[in-house]
Amino acid sequence: MQALRERGYAGRVTLIGAENRPPYDRPPLSKKVLTDGVDPSLHADFASLGVDFRPAETATGLDGTSLLTTHGAYPWDSLVVATGAAPVALPGPGPQRFLRTLDDALALRALFRPGLRLAIIGAGWIGAELATAAASAGCQVTVVEAGPAPLAAALGAQAGALTVPWYQRAGVELRTGTAVESVESGGLALAGGGWLAADEVVTAVGVRPAVGWLSGSGLELGNGVAVDSGLRASVPGVYAAGDCAEFESVRFGRRLRVEHWDNALRAPEVAAANILGGAEVYDPVPYFWSEQFGRMLQYAGHHDSAHRLLWRGDPEAATWTACWLSSARLTAALTVDSPRDLLQARRLIASGAEVDITRLTDPAIPLRDSAA
Repeated sequence: MQALRERGYAGRVTLIGAENRPPYDRPPLSKKVLTDGVDPSLHADFASLGVDFRPAETATGLDGTSLLTTHGAYPWDSLVVATGAAPVALPGPGPQRFLRTLDDALALRALFRPGLRLAIIGAGWIGAELATAAASAGCQVTVVEAGPAPLAAALGAQAGALTVPWYQRAGVELRTGTAVESVESGGLALAGGGWLAADEVVTAVGVRPAVGWLSGSGLELGNGVAVDSGLRASVPGVYAAGDCAEFESVRFGRRLRVEHWDNALRAPEVAAANILGGAEVYDPVPYFWSEQFGRMLQYAGHHDSAHRLLWRGDPEAATWTACWLSSARLTAALTVDSPRDLLQARRLIASGAEVDITRLTDPAIPLRDSAA
């Protein structure tokens, strides 16, 4: 909505949101909201923007050029779908908490206390950040991960395994290769008959795009709303952005759905431009960051098609960079407390330049100087 106004759009804008809150930033939810109770609100001024904001109203379907919600129907000339994603729940009758909304974060912050036996299911980005915050509050934290290492699904087991000592130093018990059969009252029933007692359980095993309400709408749905490189969906006038959008990436030669803040920040600019008749392309180098166990992790790129993983610096040291290559080109990089490497890696990935491996893996040489 802000991008539309900045580009001169003077027509009517209606913003419909399922939460009973105005928009806010999500990254702080697993970080400073949990630890310090900061306010992540974006402080949007709907009056000055001329936006009709409808909170606590859920989209339920499309009927031609009308959006159906729990409160009625809205005709539209252009529609932007930005319904995000919903956390995956595990089977079982026991209570399980999630971290997806501000209300979730505030409830968890109020819950954390010294001695609380907290089980976290999943050692991905959110699970690690949850464990960091809970341990700092004095909770007795156990993280249960079905994969072979933390972050194995995101980074691969080799890179993810390097974070294992961080859990140990923070006093967090980490159980990898451990699947949960069901969430029960008082703890977790583990696959193979094990039991983990817990006062509270937080499930952090991933999310799915919140697009079920679009079933039967005529929109092409894949791993989210399928859109082209201009964020246009298969129905004219419909666009999608954020966690629910699966866009065509020319850079990486495949469709991508990116679940991170940078995507939600930048994609609306392209959608707004194209709503107003533009022909802009959305093809970023994906980027995200994670703060866990006193370290800043930053990732840029996409490494699914990479054939080689190289280290820049000693991966056992406090600061290092992992580099994924496809042929002779850098396709992704993960940095630990090395923001300069991240910035230069992102530019190298965007340029598509071939790199000299000897220079790339020498931390004494600026990463930008590894371009062949």
